[in-house]
Amino acid sequence: MKPVGERGEVWFTSLYARHYPAIVRYGLRRLPDADAAAELAQDVFVVAWRRRSEVPENPLPWLYAVARHTVANRWRQGRVAPTLVPLAAADHIPAGLVEPDAVAPVLDLRRALAGLPEADQEILRLIGWEDLSVADAALALGCTRSAAAIRLFRARRRLRSALAARPPLRESRSASAHV
Repeated sequence: MKPVGERGEVWFTSLYARHYPAIVRYGLRRLPDADAAAELAQDVFVVAWRRRSEVPENPLPWLYAVARHTVANRWRQGRVAPTLVPLAAADHIPAGLVEPDAVAPVLDLRRALAGLPEADQEILRLIGWEDLSVADAALALGCTRSAAAIRLFRARRRLRSALAARPPLRESRSASAHV
């Protein structure tokens, strides 16, 4: 870690420019709208400035950890209800761009993911959506690499079970059309 004296305005401006979009995307996937995601990013970078001596050389997992805690605090305070979190606009597949049969597996995956415990969803999001390594996800979750690897293994196993337990949307639609 660099001493605080070397972590001034230039350092912070660079940190902000590099990682602000990633933190906003993180918020878009977990909060009800773009304004809430932008507010989350601002809160994360306020913490980063105040705690700049604690920001590691690889700051993104640390920033995600701050974002996770900020979102959790908002949920606890009742400002944002986790059950109301919609899919981010960036994750929607615009109608007409792909065949309905191509969208069904994505919807099946989202439905199965939504049925998992929040801890499973978070490790899968950090690895899949935020594109973190297991080691970086461990930093974001505040656990060891081994614990993150075990969480990921178990979450993937539960996701596979959830996918296998429900008929795919395409099959359900076909079956209901024949009735």
